[in-house]
Amino acid sequence: MNIKECAAWLNEHDDILILTHIRPDGDTLGGAAALCSALRRTGKNAALFNNPDITPKYFKYVKYFVSDNFDFACTLAVDVAEAHMLPTGFTGTVDVCIDHHPSNSHYAEKLLLDGSKASCGEIVLEVIKALCGDVTAQEASLLYMAVSTDCGCFRYANVTSETFAAASEILQYGAEVQKLNFDLFRQVSRARMTLEGSILSGLKYFFDGEVVAATVTRKMMSDAGATENDCDDIAGIPGKVEGCVVSLVIREMGDKKCKVSVRSQKVFDSSALCAHFGGGGHKMASGCTIEASPEKTLDMLISAIGEVL
Repeated sequence: MNIKECAAWLNEHDDILILTHIRPDGDTLGGAAALCSALRRTGKNAALFNNPDITPKYFKYVKYFVSDNFDFACTLAVDVAEAHMLPTGFTGTVDVCIDHHPSNSHYAEKLLLDGSKASCGEIVLEVIKALCGDVTAQEASLLYMAVSTDCGCFRYANVTSETFAAASEILQYGAEVQKLNFDLFRQVSRARMTLEGSILSGLKYFFDGEVVAATVTRKMMSDAGATENDCDDIAGIPGKVEGCVVSLVIREMGDKKCKVSVRSQKVFDSSALCAHFGGGGHKMASGCTIEASPEKTLDMLISAIGEVL
C-alpha cells in the first residue's frame, strides 16, 4: 500500500478506530492523533483507542481524540510493528497499519510501510496531505511531537535530510515548536532527576567501554518516587558515554521479567540482537522482553553481544 492507496482507503471507510502501541511514545500518539484530526475534518467518525499506558506527558496533547466507547467499523494502527505491541485491552484485528519499522511482521490486512523514515509521523504527514490537501496548526504540533521524539530532537543517527524537510514543512503549518521542545526535551520531574542519578551511578562497562549497560530495578523506581511518566527516553542515557558503541537499558518489569532497550552506532545491528530474544525494531534502536532477572538478562545480552564484537 502506498500513500495514495492509503488515502483512498480512508476515504472509502468510516467509524475508524486508531490504535497506538503499548507503552506509547510521541511518535505513535502524535501520528495517531494528527491522523484522527484530519479524518474528522473530512467528516469521518474517528477516535483513538484509550491506551491505558498513555502517560500524562502525552495525554494532554491527545486527550481530545481518545474515546472509551467508540463504535468502530474498522481499525488502523500507527507505528505498531507487531501484533503483540497492540495496546492492552484491544483484542480485534487490524485492517491497516502505517509504520516505519523494517521489522514489521505484516500482521495487518494492509500495510503502508517506509523503513527509510526516522519516524512514523513523516509518513502520516504525507497521508494527511493526500487526504485533506493541507495540515492544521494543531495537527502540525502533533506531527512535530511524532517526528522529534522518535529522532531524539534530531540528534539520532536515523535523521536524514528528509527528516529535516518534513520538520520544516510542519513548522510552516504552524507547529508550536518552542513549547513542544521545552515540554518534551527539557522539563523533567524531580523523580526523574533522582532516577537518572541512580542510573548513572550504576552504569556497567564491557568490552573496553564499547558496551555500556544500565539497570533500572523496581526498587530504584520506588526509591526515586518515579512512575512510567518519568522513564521516557532513558534508553539514551548510557549511550552518552564516550566510546560507547552499544548501550543497554534493562528495566525490571516484574518477577523475572525485564524490558530491554538497545541503542547502537551504525556498526552494530540492534535489531538483530533483539530479534535473537524475540524482539525487534530498527538497526540502531530496538527492544525486547526477556523472562529473567535483571542480572541474568544482562548476562544473556553480554554473551550474545560478545559473539559479534
